[in-house]
Amino acid sequence: MRAALATLPADPDRENEDFAAAAPGAAVLLDGAGVGGAETGCTHGVAWFSSTLGALLLRNITAHPVRPLAECLADSIGLVRSLHEDTCDLAYRASPTSTVVAARVGAGALEYLVLGDSSLLLADQDGGTTVVTDRRLDEVGKRLRGPVDALPTGSPEHAAALAEYRDALTGLRNRPGGFWIAGPDPRAAEHALTATVPLESLASVTLLSDGATRIVDRFELSNWEETLTVLGSSGPDELIRRVRQAEVSDRDGRRWPRGKACDDATIVHWVLP
Repeated sequence: MRAALATLPADPDRENEDFAAAAPGAAVLLDGAGVGGAETGCTHGVAWFSSTLGALLLRNITAHPVRPLAECLADSIGLVRSLHEDTCDLAYRASPTSTVVAARVGAGALEYLVLGDSSLLLADQDGGTTVVTDRRLDEVGKRLRGPVDALPTGSPEHAAALAEYRDALTGLRNRPGGFWIAGPDPRAAEHALTATVPLESLASVTLLSDGATRIVDRFELSNWEETLTVLGSSGPDELIRRVRQAEVSDRDGRRWPRGKACDDATIVHWVLP
């Protein structure tokens, strides 16, 4: 297994709420989230939640290689809950949550799981690409974020509109008709996107947080084929550098409206033998 991992926080003075790790035949990536500007109700915080859940998930999917990934995720969510439910308010609306991407090789196939708006990029042996992203959050967001995108990123008015938007999103979290994400309830794992792909058909597998996919799906400065070329020739650090360069060139979000001028960005690029 050849895997290259890179991550960069949105702000060097703040914790990186992304987490990624790899083991022989497996990889996970999580993008932690709270409610911007609000207390989480958790004494540990979002970064602790995503890193703890990610570490437990990687342990579970490697220790139990034939157990479905969704079951491993549900168990891991339950374990994290048991670690802090006596000290933290997990019913609070801003309790930490996280997207999850997991991939595991076994029995001639790649098994994957995607929950939330992080992505899995599969490169075929014939040069084709398949992107797996849970779009339910995007679909809900499009209905709500108009006032946010109309305002300069970082302005007081934008911050107020963003707070209202995130509050509305929170009301639709882990509910039918809304979107699903890893949080205090293990049942969210039942709603993850899961599938298997024949291993012989794949050249590489890439896990990306939405802070990294911005270069394609928000900024439209690259496509997935070009992205794979950069990853293959220069590695994930270079792709993240290009993302950050674009973000810095448009800090007020006039060209590319978005909630955060810069975001945590994380990539695991896994080249299959």
